[in-house]
Amino acid sequence: MNLLDKARRLERNISQGMTNLVRRTGAREPIELTHAIVDAVEREIQPGVRGTRVFPFNTIEISIVAPSDRARARLEAIVNGEVSLRDRIHDRLRAARSVPADLEVGVTYVPEAEEHWTDPEFAIAFSKVARETVDSQPSEALPVRLQMTVVQGTAERWSYAFACDRIDLGRGSEVRDSRHGLIRTNHVAFLDGPADGNRSISRQHSHIAYDPGSGQFRVHDDGSVHGTQIVRQGKTLPVPFGTRGVRLQSGDDIVLGEARVRVKLDSANRAPKHGFKQV
Repeated sequence: MNLLDKARRLERNISQGMTNLVRRTGAREPIELTHAIVDAVEREIQPGVRGTRVFPFNTIEISIVAPSDRARARLEAIVNGEVSLRDRIHDRLRAARSVPADLEVGVTYVPEAEEHWTDPEFAIAFSKVARETVDSQPSEALPVRLQMTVVQGTAERWSYAFACDRIDLGRGSEVRDSRHGLIRTNHVAFLDGPADGNRSISRQHSHIAYDPGSGQFRVHDDGSVHGTQIVRQGKTLPVPFGTRGVRLQSGDDIVLGEARVRVKLDSANRAPKHGFKQV
């Protein structure tokens, strides 16, 4: 038996062991189940060229066991909650910089698991579906131009302008794992040196995400050591890790440890969707 066969057998044994454990101890809590589903989606990310990571599908169909109306209501409260299952999947894929632009996530509820399921509570079907492309979109769906000025701390640039759906902020331009694989690239990169205050900035400190549905930018903390805050008109608003973030307003200061950047939103200067610009 070669190493690949051994690895596959080990994976099957682990999966079966977890399945048996769930069957013996009862169903997971809804929040635990959503975490298990997101983890299963993340495992489909594949290594790409030059250290990139690729998610090869654009359609995810999730089936969840709900044997009663009460069970379904409990599940829907989390799956469709303030931070929905779809949002959690998008956030996980965005963190890996591998979310497809046309990703669709569907959820259905079934009374019982099917025989071929590897987990007794859910199953996921992944596929790549051809979708019609639209050459132009209404301006309401396009991200506004966001300008950022570094007012405290030392970054690669003192001024930035972006028109994209995610902006990563942190110490160092590239974040790599123990095997030197690229995890993410910081668009706003503070210098990785002895500069005053810069050591308080985590390598994966925070990010700004654009929501085309509401037309808003939201700041998210990425598990930083010294935290992320927004200073707005003299008031400090914390940005808790693991939440849906805090909406940005023009004139806000984003505080990253001891560093600070000031943002300005310019809705009159729009760029093509998924465009990217720095000045």
